[in-house]
Amino acid sequence: MSDVSPLRNAVRHGSGLKQLGGTWGELLAEFLGTFVLISFGDGVVAMAVAALSGSGRAATPTTIFMAAGDWLLITWGWALAVTLAIYVAGGVSGAHINPAVTLAFALRRKFPWKKVGPYVLAQVIGAFAGAAMVYLLYHDAIDAYNKAVGTGRADPKGLATYSIFATFPAPYFNGNPVGPLIDQIVGTAFLLMFVVAIIDLRNTAVQANLGPFMIGLAVAAIGMSVGANAGYAINPARDFGPRLFAWLAGWGQTALPGTVDGAFSWYFWVPIIGPLVGGVIGVLIYDWFIGDVLHARARLQESTPPGRAGGETPPAAESKRTAET
Repeated sequence: MSDVSPLRNAVRHGSGLKQLGGTWGELLAEFLGTFVLISFGDGVVAMAVAALSGSGRAATPTTIFMAAGDWLLITWGWALAVTLAIYVAGGVSGAHINPAVTLAFALRRKFPWKKVGPYVLAQVIGAFAGAAMVYLLYHDAIDAYNKAVGTGRADPKGLATYSIFATFPAPYFNGNPVGPLIDQIVGTAFLLMFVVAIIDLRNTAVQANLGPFMIGLAVAAIGMSVGANAGYAINPARDFGPRLFAWLAGWGQTALPGTVDGAFSWYFWVPIIGPLVGGVIGVLIYDWFIGDVLHARARLQESTPPGRAGGETPPAAESKRTAET
């Protein structure tokens, strides 16, 4: 039996080193980062919806979302999930863990287009695996909640436990996808605006490796401010990977195509298209209002000699002008 793992042995002898140090290693990081994101993000929703009530830690076996408490639990849980996921994967892949980030960076941050498809695939698979982990941990609590409510997973009342995995629109939209679509565009635009501001070293740069924590706080702010409209997916992989798992696990058309009779129908595309559009808009807005200004200031500082104010005539030019006159 070898004294070292196959991976370590391969690295020791140089076999596979190029793959691990290149795109393949980045995809592994994106998978694991998104897995962590969903394991803790969907996990906190499972706590709020099924585990706390089913374990006797709520007023009744069906008590959820009492006032703002459970919602704050969810928003802070997702904030920490994002933070930890970025710390896990950031040093290898940059921890996009979100196709909206990958697309926006390809358009505006010189991220290679050839990596966009593989990154997105790794993110979706990681999200699916994270949802499977949450189900493994909480399927008993889910079944207990559904039994207490008197519903099956695929029934309309099964929407509560389905919400552990993916998003749906608020009833006040009356099934119209326009409002939730705008919500996802706006929410993701803010997310990307905050992300690029936090990582922009030309701006008020975050110190001491606190970037992931600040991005987590940004996600918490979005959830507290606009989360109730459509569940603030703001991440196509975060929604579609667990949605696909929920469909396979018995939630039926509630998951795919995202239909609850009399409430909404074919909703699955909204948390995919909305974040992809919103992410690009967010980066463009940041560059137009802030990034270009910072770039212009940097260029002006580079072109101005040390010790001279902008617009002041250099001594050599002034001497030449005097000689000519």
